[in-house]
Amino acid sequence: MTSQELIDKVQETGIIPVFSHDDPQTAYDVVKACYDGGIRVFEFTNRSAKAIDSFRYLVSKKADFPGMALGVGTIIDKSQCEQFYEAGAEFIVAPIVDAEVAAYCKEKNVAWTPGCGTLTELITAERLGAVLMKVFPADVLGPKFIKGVLGPCGHLNLMPTGGVTPEKDNLETWFSAGVVCVGMGSQLISKEMIKNKAFEELSQVVRDALATVKALKA
Repeated sequence: MTSQELIDKVQETGIIPVFSHDDPQTAYDVVKACYDGGIRVFEFTNRSAKAIDSFRYLVSKKADFPGMALGVGTIIDKSQCEQFYEAGAEFIVAPIVDAEVAAYCKEKNVAWTPGCGTLTELITAERLGAVLMKVFPADVLGPKFIKGVLGPCGHLNLMPTGGVTPEKDNLETWFSAGVVCVGMGSQLISKEMIKNKAFEELSQVVRDALATVKALKA
């Protein structure tokens, strides 16, 4: 998936779930619940040594998620990037700006979304080939940071991640600040939902959040 294809895809819904689990079946159930709720871009994060096994399982089940882009996050070096790209990652998300990862993604023509916490990092990422940039940690930087950045650099496509919640008031603060989309992890996919296997509830939470974003974008 190219950078432009990823931008086009995220603009359809405005939300990218961020999730990881060592159990492949649990990972599948969460992705399927989000897909059933309307998600079409999903970031599975590389948070443990077993993450690659769960990710490979998800890729093997891609037929169950037609039209959804499945990428990987928490990629901090080229070797991780290679491993997950070869496993089938359609886009790469990172918490940092890394030139080697950027070069690898450019070579493979795969979208790279690096994490940035300053305007200098955002522009550096853009010059290295990023089209969608992750503002991280978003709960520390806040919507005012987004507004401040977009003042002189309104062309940037920003995705805050970290502390974003599915409630209308929270989503409104981010989208009114000018973000293209948001990344949501445990605030969207709670530990309680996973523990109780409340996947229908998760689908509904996702559905409601997507409806809120659609209304805000309109």
